[in-house]
Amino acid sequence: MGSRAHRILLIEDTAPLARLYMEFMRAEAYDVAHAETGRDALAAAEARPPDGVILDLKLPDMEGLDVLRILRERDPDVSVIVVTAHGSVGVAVEAMRCGAFDFLVKPFTAERLNVTLRNALERRSLARMVDGYRRDLDRDRFHGFIGASPEMQAVYRTIESVAASRASVFITGESGTGKEVAAEAIHQASPRRGKPFVALNCAAIPKDLLESEIFGHVRGAFTGATADRVGAAAQADGGTLFLDEVCEMPFDLQAKLLRFIQTGVIQPVGSSRAEKVDVRFVAATNRDPLREVEEGRFREDLYYRLHVIPLHLPPLRDRGGDALLIARALLADCAREEGRRFTAFAPEVEAAFRSCDWPGNIRQMQNVVRQIVVLHDGEVVTADMLPPPLRGGGATPRRAAAVPVAAQGVPPADPAEETITPLWRLEKDMIQRALRLCGDDVPRAASLLEISPSTIYRKLQQWKTDGDGGGG
Repeated sequence: MGSRAHRILLIEDTAPLARLYMEFMRAEAYDVAHAETGRDALAAAEARPPDGVILDLKLPDMEGLDVLRILRERDPDVSVIVVTAHGSVGVAVEAMRCGAFDFLVKPFTAERLNVTLRNALERRSLARMVDGYRRDLDRDRFHGFIGASPEMQAVYRTIESVAASRASVFITGESGTGKEVAAEAIHQASPRRGKPFVALNCAAIPKDLLESEIFGHVRGAFTGATADRVGAAAQADGGTLFLDEVCEMPFDLQAKLLRFIQTGVIQPVGSSRAEKVDVRFVAATNRDPLREVEEGRFREDLYYRLHVIPLHLPPLRDRGGDALLIARALLADCAREEGRRFTAFAPEVEAAFRSCDWPGNIRQMQNVVRQIVVLHDGEVVTADMLPPPLRGGGATPRRAAAVPVAAQGVPPADPAEETITPLWRLEKDMIQRALRLCGDDVPRAASLLEISPSTIYRKLQQWKTDGDGGGG
């Protein structure tokens, strides 16, 4: 319910009763404000919105029901308890139809008042929690991301949870899933948003220049160093340094990066001067980082320094209806940039987009939509405008989650054999085998099975719920 005391607005024009009710509430340590008229009450509620209201329906200047309606219009979740005399119970019932939580008939005890008030405040708290959950479910855009699927809602919540921290975040996911978008989202949601966000792709820079790109260099440090250069680490001072494809970093440079992470100190190439900088590290890779460690290509101590908070981005094929949401947004953007008239996809085109596996994820979809818009024009994208891989529903077939792996080692079917193993059983056996071989490391097992970790977590929960006999 929060750390501050709940604000209660008591609206009662009879001074002795007001003092009595305030005495009743003293033990609960509420922050109580008192108003004797409807107008004063509405002004007080506007200045300091209350969590709960105790409202006497008989006021000298306004009808209590009018006060109730205005309070509810301002804050639909405010919990209002109306107070009435024995002969006015019908009015109290009408007040509840207008949104009051409950009513109290005079006279009442302190216990009756406080129990009713506690129930009202708990109801308000639950209502706000449900509203927040619904907003999460309805959220289809988030700091550059487009998607309303449960998998993406989990990503959004993780980003919101870690943004304020200084802890390093390690993003994994297939190429084209939006790892740099996630890194920028972490930065934009953090207190560092006003400082630089500097992204460095470790795979796109020649290995002999990567150290200079990160730490900078001084003039004459090497052939071609004709002037001092500020590296990405210094540029990101106070902000966020994003190291994309970090597993591509040369092994000897990894030791220098580890020392930088541990000390916060950098030394430009060719310089004897050390500099202190303050950066938040976000790293990303489309590889399995643990396998890179096991095979000796990535330092284990660096892995654990960077892999403080893991964030996995699901592939587009595991995000349900997000594919169409993204495709429509891309179509609108591309049409505007290219001066085309497109506003929608034909139903058969939407079906092709939904059924496509998108092995290149969002980057592949961007290329497809851009190609359609550049080569054609019209208001609706039709099937004949689709590039060959998608035309006619053909082409990039959707992979079944466990079929490519499950098929390995399965003997050819005997035409005379009458017993067929259910597909869910094959899938379950293969996932359990992968987990066993990977030491129950779900992200690694998912990578080897070429499925999303969320798929494994969902299956495990489903099997736990169903027991051993159901496949769902």
